[in-house]
This record gives sequence, C-alpha cells and structure tokens, in this order.
Amino acid sequence: MILYLDCCVRETSRTRRLAAALLEKLGEDERRTRYLYKEKLSALDEERLLERERLLAAGEYDAPAFRYAREWAEADTIVIAAPFWDLSFPSVLKTYLENIYVTGIVSRYGKDGRPEGLCRAVRLYYVTTSGGPLDERYGYGYIKTLAEDYFGIPEVRLIKAEMLDVDGFDAETIMKEAIDRIRV
Repeated sequence: MILYLDCCVRETSRTRRLAAALLEKLGEDERRTRYLYKEKLSALDEERLLERERLLAAGEYDAPAFRYAREWAEADTIVIAAPFWDLSFPSVLKTYLENIYVTGIVSRYGKDGRPEGLCRAVRLYYVTTSGGPLDERYGYGYIKTLAEDYFGIPEVRLIKAEMLDVDGFDAETIMKEAIDRIRV
C-alpha cells in the first residue's frame, strides 16, 4: 500500500503536481491519500498526552488515537508532498509526525536504548518545490533522518523543483525537467 501525504494548501500547488507525476510512475497499487489540511490533527496538549500515555501503558495499540501511526507503519511506500516554506515544511506535517510517533507501533527501543524502526516501508519519497534555492538540510534532511534512524525506512529519495520564483528562471521548464528526472 502506498501512503500519500498531501501537505499542499493550494489546489494549483506545484508540489502536488510533481507528486502526481511520481504517483503516476509508481502505478496503480493500492493507495491511501491523506490531505493533512483536511484531517483532524491537533498538537499533543496535556490532555491528549495523558490519554496517549494511558493507552500505551494499557497496551491499547488498536485505539483510534493511533490510527495514523498504524497506517504509517503498515505502508509499503510513503510519499510526502510538502512545499518548502520558510526554510522547512508546512507545520501540519510536524503535527502529523507528532501524532504518529508512537513507541510500540512505528518504533521501539533496542537493547542499547536506541530507537529501532518498526515500519514496513522500504522507500519514502519526499516531494518538494521551492521558489528559490532549496537547502536540503531543512525539511528534507529532518524527514530523511526520522525515516532512516527512527522509523527503519532504508531508502529515502528527494524529488524536487527549485528556483521556481526567481527572475530569469523558467518555472515551467524547471517543472518539466523535474518530472522527467523522476525514477521509481
């Protein structure tokens, strides 16, 4: 199953367009799409954190509160479409990550105390576009580190189009070239 996380606000999002090209190349496998701006995501406040701790202590991993974590852990491939905004990704993606990081579902602690990933995915694609130059340390670098070091996803690929709003650069040509470079 492909889990597709759409973090794009605009209907005409260039990031969404690039992700659509990737999804087309990945084929028609079973796909679950989450438009994160339409999901009922909330940051963990004290009440939700206490409830989460209670559920974990009771071993209630099937609780509705953990549905996003289970979905993430069960995906074979993950595609994240997140535009590069203000040196990172949209905050809704951080809120989503906060909600899915559930010890016992997406990771566990190994004998040495370090996190070990429990996710089935073998590949994560991070799709982004940027009006100016893209600094991969921000946004993508964070996701890559989480995927490899905490979720156990061995391969993380960046698909990008940058310099889209810089005078003298042809955004449409850049987008077409980015789409042509997509390899699955």
